[in-house]
Amino acid sequence: MSNLSKSKPKLSFWIVSSIALLWNLLGVFAYLRQAYLTDEAKAMLPESEQAYYNNLPMWVTAAFAIAVFAGTLGCLGLLLRKKWANPIFILSFITVIAQSVYTFFIQKFIVISINNAIMPLLVIVIAAFLVWFSKNALKKQLLY
Repeated sequence: MSNLSKSKPKLSFWIVSSIALLWNLLGVFAYLRQAYLTDEAKAMLPESEQAYYNNLPMWVTAAFAIAVFAGTLGCLGLLLRKKWANPIFILSFITVIAQSVYTFFIQKFIVISINNAIMPLLVIVIAAFLVWFSKNALKKQLLY
C-alpha cells in the first residue's frame, strides 16, 4: 500500500471523473426517458421517430441500458479508485458501438444527418476516452 499512497491523483483526475459521472448520469436519464416513453408521448413525435421507437430491437435497448449503467458504474469505480473501472468502461464502449452500428447502419426510419449524428458520435468519443483514461490511471497506479 505504500506505493499507492505515493500515487495520489491530481485534481484533474477528480474533475474528469466527476464530469464523466455527470455525463453518464445524463445517459441513464435518457435511457429511462426512452424506456418509459408513453404511447401518448410517442404519438407527439414525428412519424419517423415513432417508427424508430416502435421497431427498436430489444438488443439495441439492452445495449443502451448496459452502456449507460456500465458507464456510470465505471465512473463510480474511478472515483473510488478501483481497477475494475477499466473493464467496465470497455463493456460500456462495446455496447455504445453496438447501439451506434444500429443507429448509423441498420435502422431505416430516421435519416442520419450531420445535425443528428453529432450526439451519437460524441457518445462514442467519450466512451473511448473513458477506456483510455481508466487504462492510463491503471498505468499510473491510481487505481487499485
